[in-house]
Amino acid sequence: PREAASAEGFVPPGWQLEAQARGDLNGDGKADLAFVLHATDPKNVVANPDGLGVKSLDTNPRILAAAFARVSGDGYDLVLENHALIPRRTDPVMDDPFDSVAASGLEVARGTLRLRLGVFASAGSWGMSNMTWTFRWQTGRFELIGYDRTDTNRGSGEIEGLSINYLTRRAKRTAGSIESDAEKTRWETLARGPLLSLDEVGDGLEFDPDSRR
Repeated sequence: PREAASAEGFVPPGWQLEAQARGDLNGDGKADLAFVLHATDPKNVVANPDGLGVKSLDTNPRILAAAFARVSGDGYDLVLENHALIPRRTDPVMDDPFDSVAASGLEVARGTLRLRLGVFASAGSWGMSNMTWTFRWQTGRFELIGYDRTDTNRGSGEIEGLSINYLTRRAKRTAGSIESDAEKTRWETLARGPLLSLDEVGDGLEFDPDSRR
């Protein structure tokens, strides 16, 4: 649906509303909607015969969407429908990248749309990661203005951080350890270039900020 009275009204058959957040996204003073839809096709819930990880894997896709409140106050108009940023779960030893239980997985804060994804493996890897994308509605689309990532090695305890502000073209890299509060910091200046739209980011887990700078 392209218009609805609530987030629930945008849910097509065979899908469910998994998460939603409210707040002003386009600067008109009215509370807009950001929400995540999750398909419910039982054919996409597959058995795992290998034993490692979960016994059954829900590979159903998700949609990240946003809708602006009408000036009249009688409903919302859809302005974003993205099928790529939140990837499907395809590996039984990997946690679901989008944790719908965490209220901070989807957020509207200070006029921006924020999405958080995570990487955690129960077998085969010591690495874990947390990523946050910050988008602002401008030039008629949601553009990436911030990216934050923390990578932790559960074996060595090493922690690496990256925080990019695409508006100031500055990036901060940090290195530390879970055993100490001390960390090393290095600042970088990014080359000038157009901002990416949300749709241009693609699969969130495959996003490489270094190749986009």
